[in-house]
Amino acid sequence: MKSIRELYRIGTGPSSSHTMGPRKAAERFLAKHPEAHSFEVTLYGSLAATGKGHMTDVAILDVLQPHAPVEIVWKPHVFYPFHPNGMTFCSKDANGKKTDEWTVFSVGGGALAEEGEDRSATPEVYQMNTMSQILYWCEHSGRSYWEYVEQCEGPEIWDFLSEVWATMKEAVHRGLDAEGVLPGPLNLRRKASSYYIRAKGYKDSLRSRGLVFAYALAVSEENASGGKIVTAPTCGACGVVPAVLYHLQRSREFSDARILRALATAGLVGNIVKHNASISGAEAGCQAEVGVACSMASAAASQLFGGSPAQIEYSAEMGLEHHLGMTCDPVCGLVQIPCIERNAYAAARALDANIYSAFTDGHHRVSFDKVVEVMKQTGHDLPSLYKETSEGGLAKNYTQMD
Repeated sequence: MKSIRELYRIGTGPSSSHTMGPRKAAERFLAKHPEAHSFEVTLYGSLAATGKGHMTDVAILDVLQPHAPVEIVWKPHVFYPFHPNGMTFCSKDANGKKTDEWTVFSVGGGALAEEGEDRSATPEVYQMNTMSQILYWCEHSGRSYWEYVEQCEGPEIWDFLSEVWATMKEAVHRGLDAEGVLPGPLNLRRKASSYYIRAKGYKDSLRSRGLVFAYALAVSEENASGGKIVTAPTCGACGVVPAVLYHLQRSREFSDARILRALATAGLVGNIVKHNASISGAEAGCQAEVGVACSMASAAASQLFGGSPAQIEYSAEMGLEHHLGMTCDPVCGLVQIPCIERNAYAAARALDANIYSAFTDGHHRVSFDKVVEVMKQTGHDLPSLYKETSEGGLAKNYTQMD
């Protein structure tokens, strides 16, 4: 299993798979062909279906167009078996003759992959890659999940997670201060600042829930406007983990060191899903994005409140289980409706999962690994129109309420 450095990626929104991934691919192709007189980029499947709303073309043009003219070809109904987010880059000479061609896939979380490539190009740092294996190790060694992360990643992982946490907090702060309308045809007004102000006027229970909503909205709205965020595990689900951790640090005065350990545990949970299933909405629906983010935040919260390894596993299991089957159907191809609200609800649900697991001894019938397996199969069974194509569900025939 890869490093959590490949799960937590610092970058700009609104989409890890549709914006960050294509931008990275364009940068790689340009580095290989700086001499090209023109480029042609063909986008396939989900990448083409929701690419304009996700600013895929903008990300590619920002990289390539300063060097040479670029033509983008959209093929939303052509799906490669390897992954729905396919793209082909072509370089051309002065006569318009093709000099090279590269097909690559944006597989979620900003990561790229080529069909048939050697996945060992980046090192595997975790020997164990299922929750049951790691839980067994924790219970028989007396250690916790974050200690396994440190053992595999090395002590330098804490400097990396410090940068991740600082970026997450900055996104919360910017989002709470920002007002106005998000970019795109929906004319969706930012809500984080008003939720934050209103939450302050309620008594403890409602205030707590309102603040969690506000923090999740703040980060998700920053993402939707192309701001700097951290994939956790993706851009579309980037508001859940920081909302939960920021709220718990503010309300319970947890130290930065404990927050970083919780981030390590959350990253391990997301990494297990990424390795054994998917964190791509185009591949498995929103259950793979917001569902996994909720699972990560649930585990982090449980650890912060002193949960045992079994209770942490149970909390993570509930966070994902109760998002099974969630479709990815962004209205107008934007990472706004229903994505932003889903981040807020998932953050609240993560706190509920922690509370529920805290009332138990951690033993339960359905394991986290089983839910990951079911999530993968459910994602496979979902029709493509429910996997980030904006052709089904909420996105189909959308009309604004009067």
